[in-house]
Amino acid sequence: MNRYNYLGKLLTGLLLLLTASSKAQQAPSFDASQLRTSWEVVENNYKGGMNFLSNFTFVNTAKKPFPARGWKLYFNFVRMVKPEELPSRIKVEHVNGDLYYLTPLEGFKGIAPGDSLKVGMVGDAWAVNFTDAPSGLYLVWDEQPAKGYSVRDYEIRPSTTAKQLLRYPGDKTAVITPTDIFKQNSVIKDIPLADLPPVFPTPVEYQKKGSSLVIDAVPVIDADQELENSATFLKNELSALLSKKSGGKTTISLKKDASLNADAYTLEVNADGIKITAGSDEGAFYAVQSLRTLIPPAAWAAPQRSVTLTGVKVKDYPRFGYRAFMIDVSRNFHNKRDIIRILDAMALYKLNVLHFHFSDDEGWRLEIPGLPELTAVGAKRGHSADWRDMLPPSYGSGPDTTNTAGTGYFSRNDFIEILKYATARHIKVLPEIESPGHARAAVKSMESRYYKLKAAGNEAGAKEYLLTDLEDKSDYHSVQYWNDNVMNVALPSTYHFLEKVITEIQAMYKEAGAPLTHIHMGGDEVPGGVFEKSPACIALMKSEPGVKNVNDLWYYYYRKVNNILKAKGLTVAGWEEAGMRKTAMGGAPHSIPNPDFANDNFQLNVWNNVIGEGQEDLSYRLANAGYKVVLSGVSNFYFDMAYMKSFDEPGFYWGGFVDVDKPFYFIPFDYYKNAKVDARGNPIKPETFAGKDRLTEYGARNIPGIQGLLWSETVINSERMEYMMLPKLLPLAERAWAQDPAWAREQEPMKAETMYNEAWSVFCNVMGKKEMQRLDNLNGGYNTRVPNAGAKTENGVLTANVQFPGLIIRYTVNGEEPTSKSPVYNGPIQAAGKTVKLKVYTTKGHASKTITVKVPQPDNQLKNKKL
Repeated sequence: MNRYNYLGKLLTGLLLLLTASSKAQQAPSFDASQLRTSWEVVENNYKGGMNFLSNFTFVNTAKKPFPARGWKLYFNFVRMVKPEELPSRIKVEHVNGDLYYLTPLEGFKGIAPGDSLKVGMVGDAWAVNFTDAPSGLYLVWDEQPAKGYSVRDYEIRPSTTAKQLLRYPGDKTAVITPTDIFKQNSVIKDIPLADLPPVFPTPVEYQKKGSSLVIDAVPVIDADQELENSATFLKNELSALLSKKSGGKTTISLKKDASLNADAYTLEVNADGIKITAGSDEGAFYAVQSLRTLIPPAAWAAPQRSVTLTGVKVKDYPRFGYRAFMIDVSRNFHNKRDIIRILDAMALYKLNVLHFHFSDDEGWRLEIPGLPELTAVGAKRGHSADWRDMLPPSYGSGPDTTNTAGTGYFSRNDFIEILKYATARHIKVLPEIESPGHARAAVKSMESRYYKLKAAGNEAGAKEYLLTDLEDKSDYHSVQYWNDNVMNVALPSTYHFLEKVITEIQAMYKEAGAPLTHIHMGGDEVPGGVFEKSPACIALMKSEPGVKNVNDLWYYYYRKVNNILKAKGLTVAGWEEAGMRKTAMGGAPHSIPNPDFANDNFQLNVWNNVIGEGQEDLSYRLANAGYKVVLSGVSNFYFDMAYMKSFDEPGFYWGGFVDVDKPFYFIPFDYYKNAKVDARGNPIKPETFAGKDRLTEYGARNIPGIQGLLWSETVINSERMEYMMLPKLLPLAERAWAQDPAWAREQEPMKAETMYNEAWSVFCNVMGKKEMQRLDNLNGGYNTRVPNAGAKTENGVLTANVQFPGLIIRYTVNGEEPTSKSPVYNGPIQAAGKTVKLKVYTTKGHASKTITVKVPQPDNQLKNKKL
C-alpha cells in the first residue's frame, strides 16, 4: 500500500469515527423528563379470566411532539404480558425475565404537545399493591441504542374500587380495613410492664428478684479465658451505653461450667453484681444478649449516666440449634452496612445462621479470584447494546449502573470482614451458589468470558468454565420468565466452575477463621423443557448408564455436586427439590423423597407449604424420609410477603400475607394444628390436611431448626429491607429459641385457643413496651414497620386500638395529617360526622401509615335530619 492510499484511508477512518462520535453525543429525539407517565389497574379478573387489565397513560408536557417512530420504552413488570399489538398502534414485546418494551407500529401518530396517550395491557394473575406495578421505565432511541433515558415523572395510581382490588370471584376482602384490624387486635390485653418476661426471647426459666442493680460506670469484668470473646463484646457494649467509661464498682463475672451444654447459660442479676455461667463462649454470648434485653430500651438512644437492671435469675438454652435468617442480595443488592446491621439484630435475638443468597438470575454478588467476569458482568445491571457487558435491568433497576440496587458486589475483603464479624457473634454464614437453575448471572458471565478469550485466540481457556452448551436449542421459561438461566449439567466445565468457586469460598472462610460445614447449592425451580435439545445432554444420556432421561440428569448433577463437596469435607445444603425424585402415580406426574441422598446428610430448606395448594406436608415427608429439614415455609416465614392486603403495603402475596402473628403461631412439629387461613386469606377448611403425612418421632429428630427468609425482588433499598424484616424477625427468634409453648401442646381446642391468646398478648406487649423501642434506638434506629391502628365506630363514637400495646396512637379530627404533636388517643372519641385520621407512633416518633375513618352520625340523629 502506498502512503497516499494509506493517508486517504486514515482520513476516511477518522471522518467516520468523528461522525459516529457526533451521533453518539447528539441530543435524543425527545427529553424523557417531559413525558409524564402514570399506571393504574383497571380491572382484576378481566373478562372473567385469571388476568388483569392495566393502563399506562403518557402525557407530553413538552413543546414538541413525542415522536411517532424511532423509540422503545423499556420497563420491568413482575407479571407476564403476552407479546402483542395493542389497540393504540403500540406493540408490547417481552425481552427476557421481567423486562419488556413498548414500541410504535406503522400508523402510530406520536403524542402532540399537551396531549396524552392511554396504552392498555393484559397481564396474568392479578395486581393488588403498588409493588405489582411496572417499574424502571426508560426510553431508548434508535439512533442511540446503547443509552437509556429514565422516565422519572412516573406515578402509580392507587387502586380504590372493588374491581381494582378483588382478585377473583369469591375474593372476600378488597383490602384490610381499620375495622378488620380492630377486630384482630381485640384479643390483645394490655399487660403492665412489670408483669412481662424480663428477657427476650423467652428463657427456659426465670425468676424476678425484689432487688435491682444500678450501673453508673463500666463495670469490672472478670471472665474465664475461654469466655474472653463474650467479655470483650460486653465491655464494648457497656462502654457505648455509659458516659463513664471506667471506675465502675460493679463486677460482672463470666465463668465456664462444663456441666452445661455449649449453648446454655445461667444469668443472675443482684444488687451487688452480675454472674454468668456458660458451657462455652457461645452460651456466654447468649447470656450477654439476655443481659442487653434487661437494659431499658430508651437507654440505647445516647450514653447514659446510669442504668437500672431488674434483679433476675435466668436458666436458659435454645430449643433449636439452627436459628436462621436468609437475605437475598442478588435480586437487589444490599451492601456491607446492611449485612452488619442484620447481623447485629440477629445477634441480639440469638439467631445463629445467616443464609447468604449471593447468586441468582439477576446478580452474582461475591468476588471470586480468577473469575473477574462474575462481578464485572454478573454484578452489574443496566442497558447496553451488547449483552456481554452486563445483565439487563430487573426489578426496576433502570438503565444506569450507578446508584441502583441492580449493581454491586462484595469484594473478597468485604466478605472476609463480614465472616469475622459474624463469627465473633456466634453466627455461621451459609453461602449459596444457586445451581443449576436460577443461575443466569453466572451463566452469562461465563459466556462473556468465553467470547472474550475466544476472540483472543485462547480456545481452551474460553471453554474452561463455560456453563452453556452453545448448541442447545431447548425451549423453556423459568418461573421468573428467563429462557437462558440454567447451567448445563452435562458439561465437565460446569463442575470445574463449581469446584473453582467452592475452593475460593473455602479459602475465604479459612482466612476469616469462620466455620464452614455446608454450602447451599440451590436446586429450586429448574423449568420444564430444559436440556431436552442440548447435544451435550443427549450425548450424556446415551453414554451414562444411570441417565436414561432428562429427569435423571437432575440426580446425576447432585451426585457430582455431592462428591465435590465431600472431597472438601463439606456437606450439601439445598432447596427441597434437591431431595425430590420425579416419578408417576396412576399415570400422572408425582414427586417423592429421593432415596439416593437421604443418608448423605443433605440439609434441605423446604419452602413449599403454601396452605391450600396441596404440598403442605412436604417438610414432614422429607424429614420422615431421613433428610435434614430446615422449616422455611412461605406461609409463615417468607418476610417478602406483604404484611396485609393493602395497596400501600409493599411485597408479594402469592404465599399469603405474612404479619408477625404468622411466625409466632407456627408450631414446628405440627403446623397443621395452628394454621388459620389459606394462601388467599380464607379460613382453613377441615379437609385441607386430610390425608397429609404427619411428622414421626424419627422425622422430628431430622429437623434442626427454622428459618426466616427475605427475598429481594421488591426490596429496593436499606429502608425497605428493614421494614420487611422487622419486626417479623422477632417472632421467628421467639419460635426458634423458646421452648415448645404450652398452648401448642394443649389438645382441647378451646383451651388451646385461650392459652394462645394469652401468650400472644404477652408477646405483643413485649414488642410494644420493650423491643420496638429498643430497635428504635439500637444502631441509630432500625426502620421497623409500625402497625396501623385499628378502629371501629358506633353511635358517633370512634374507638381505636393497636397491635402492640405501649405504642402511641395520635389523631386529628380536622382532616389534617397526624404528627408527633397531635393529640394522644386515650379512649373513645366523640366524632359524629367527622373524618378522623389516626397514626401509631413509637416513643421516638417512628410512625405507621395513616388510617382515615369517616364517623357516621348516630342513627337517631340521621332520623331527626330526615324528619
